[in-house]
Amino acid sequence: MRRTTIIEGQVTAARAQLAVDPVLDRHLARSLSATIAGEARIGFARAFTAAVVSAHWRALGGAKPRPLPLAVPLAPLGIEAREAAARLGQGVANQPGKAEHLVGAVYTSALPDAHRAEHGVFYTPRALVGRLLDMAEAAGVDWRAARVLDPACGGGAFLVAAANRMAAALSDLEPALALRQIGLRLRGFELDPFAAWLAQAMLDARLADLARRAGRPVPVMVEVRDSLDLRTAEVGAFDLVVGNPPYGRVSLPPERRAAFSRAVYGHANLYGLFTDAALRWTAPGGLVAYVTPTSMLSGLYHKALRALLAREAPPVAVDIVAERSGVFEDVLQETMLAVYRRAGRRSTGRVGFLSVAIDGTADSSPAGTFSLPRDPEVPWLLPRTRGQAGLARRLRAMPHRLSNYGYGVSTGPLVWNRHKPQFRDARCKDAYPVVWAESITSDGRFVWRTEKRNHAPWFAANLPRDAWLLADRPCVLLQRTTAKEQQRRLIAAEMPAEFLRQHGAAAVENHLNMVRAVVSQPPVPSAAVAALLNSAAADAAFRCINGSVAVSAFELEAMPLPPPDVMCRVAALVMAGAPRAEVEAVIADAYMRRAGQGDDADAAAAA
Repeated sequence: MRRTTIIEGQVTAARAQLAVDPVLDRHLARSLSATIAGEARIGFARAFTAAVVSAHWRALGGAKPRPLPLAVPLAPLGIEAREAAARLGQGVANQPGKAEHLVGAVYTSALPDAHRAEHGVFYTPRALVGRLLDMAEAAGVDWRAARVLDPACGGGAFLVAAANRMAAALSDLEPALALRQIGLRLRGFELDPFAAWLAQAMLDARLADLARRAGRPVPVMVEVRDSLDLRTAEVGAFDLVVGNPPYGRVSLPPERRAAFSRAVYGHANLYGLFTDAALRWTAPGGLVAYVTPTSMLSGLYHKALRALLAREAPPVAVDIVAERSGVFEDVLQETMLAVYRRAGRRSTGRVGFLSVAIDGTADSSPAGTFSLPRDPEVPWLLPRTRGQAGLARRLRAMPHRLSNYGYGVSTGPLVWNRHKPQFRDARCKDAYPVVWAESITSDGRFVWRTEKRNHAPWFAANLPRDAWLLADRPCVLLQRTTAKEQQRRLIAAEMPAEFLRQHGAAAVENHLNMVRAVVSQPPVPSAAVAALLNSAAADAAFRCINGSVAVSAFELEAMPLPPPDVMCRVAALVMAGAPRAEVEAVIADAYMRRAGQGDDADAAAAA
């Protein structure tokens, strides 16, 4: 079995963000260079983290943290690991206000990759915790009275931060009364027994001084519990449900799928289930404040969740994390912080951008307001970069879509691993060219080529059975996976009629989207559609919709587009061979103009 190192790239970012002392940094890297395979890594991760916590307590003057649950197995630690944990615990004690974040990062990063991915386990940077609680506070949370729950509390980052704010708000009370109030109003649920112990231990450490002055121990506020078991839900029991719920697609047994049916469409994602559960825990007028991927704003599989939120808890504030690098190292999706008000009105919300510096500090800058669409299942249009607030408002007022041009979108039907025996390196009878993603160049040209390993140029079709895999009419092809850091998210090209006449048809591979005419004579030619999708203005519009690396058919079909009369002008320019800059200017003008009273009408409809 291949042996792998315990700590990988994620904790490097954690150390940088938390400004760990260089000496401590070296000890951490050295101690966790041990190689342990398989499930033993979980036991090692828990044992090492527990040793760090114990050393942290000793450094703070406490005897030892509360005992671990007997059901939590720990692996034995070698001498070097014990010494490193002791040094790390001492170092953590010298990082006021950062202990729970650093210890949580050590634990989550020490877990096996497969375990973290399956359970959606990622530490939350300190800057995001603080900013989300600031947003909840701005929306009306009163730390002197609020009942607060983190239903997936992990190592306790949100719980400790909330306890800090509660303690500050109650500083005028007698210590015993303040401690009792915090214990009654702050709760955390966690499925992982070790993480639950860790969260409680960090709460104990944070409130140790208050407990000494009160003359009583810190109350137990963390419970090992499945927050998705709705049979145990205390409906309406909390004023704020906050946290960073786990992410990841999950298969649901029939009973649980039925329980969450109002929030699930197709594939279920853990953070969608936790959002639905949060609405049940939250009192009318209370808040849900979550860190989630931005994919919920637009993805097809989240349309039921969007409708549920619009109906039961409309958003009041959203912060888009402007740079994902160094925030969640192993998470490809873009991230947002959002606050929803239970039983609130669908009014105008505030949107901002959050930048996280390498030292862990965060800066939020306002980017205007947003309102929900009339049909909340469609993508929610929010600016994704600074300066796009006006564009997002105009997009909400633009009624035309690809369907108005006579087009629909589907993914390329040829899936490589389902048809491997039919690929050929040389042309043969009933063989057709395979169009792979590299045939669409970054500058928007169609160049038939097969440059990557295992990309055979020909597909031997078994006709008529395989006729559905072949395209015999011109269409627009788009790459299906692009990242927001790329210069362009929409990379498109027309598959020209001449190529199809030469070969009779072509097989389009699954990593491409196909924009195809669904009527016999579409009012806009495919070459003009390709020019539109390759424009800077359309790319900016798409970025206001899309929230992941996927360029999905659902989002393309929902993207606001210029009216058909503008596209007739574009088509004339394309057919005349006009310079690209001239075509782009016409498209940009269409996106810059207001559509009558669109902005005002849209705001009124959302109110």
